Amino acid sequence: MSSLLRVLIVVAISLSGCSSGHDQPAASATASATVVWQALFDGTSLDGWGRIGDANWQIADGAVQADMGTGFLLTNGVYDDFDLELEFWDTPDTNSGVFIRCANPSQIGAATCYEVNIFDHRPDPAYRTGAIVGIAKPLVMLDTANRWNTYQIVAHGKHMLVKLNGQVTADTEDDKFAAGPIALQYAAGRVMFRNVRIRPN
Repeated sequence: MSSLLRVLIVVAISLSGCSSGHDQPAASATASATVVWQALFDGTSLDGWGRIGDANWQIADGAVQADMGTGFLLTNGVYDDFDLELEFWDTPDTNSGVFIRCANPSQIGAATCYEVNIFDHRPDPAYRTGAIVGIAKPLVMLDTANRWNTYQIVAHGKHMLVKLNGQVTADTEDDKFAAGPIALQYAAGRVMFRNVRIRPN
C-alpha cells in the first residue's frame, strides 16, 4: 500500500469520526428541546377520560358540556409537572373547576386535589374564579360568564401559576399534592370545555 493511500484512508476515517461525533449531540439537543403539547380533549370524543357522578356530559360543536347532575370528567393519565391550557364557557350561576394532581381520584375535591375554581358568584368570594381553593386567593377579580375564557395552569414542583385570559390570578407554592389525574367539574349552571391540552415537563 502506498504512503499516499495510507494518508487518504486515515483522513477519511478521521472525517467520518468527526461527523458522527457532531451529529449525535445535535440530534439529542433537538430531541430534548422539543416538548410537544398533547391533546387531552380533541373536541370529538372522551377517549382518555372517565366519568364520576351523574353530570350529563355531552359533546357538541367541538366542546364537552354539562348542565344537569353533578360530577367530574377524570383523565386516565397521571401528571406531576406540566403546563395545562384549556378554554371554558360558563353561565353566571356556574359552579365548576379544574382539579389537578388529584391524590385520591375516587374522592375528588379541594381536600384531595388543587382546585382552580370557576365560580364567579361563590358565596364566599375569597376563593372565587381564578383562585386555587384553600391555597391562593385570586390576585385579580375577573368575571367570566357568557363567553369563552382561557385558563393557563402551570404546576412545576411546588410552584403553581394560574393565568385567566392572560392575567395572573394565582402565583404560589405548595407541596401538598405531587401528582395525580386532572378532573373537570360540573356542579351547577352550565359549563363547556374545549381545546384541553397538556405539556408534561
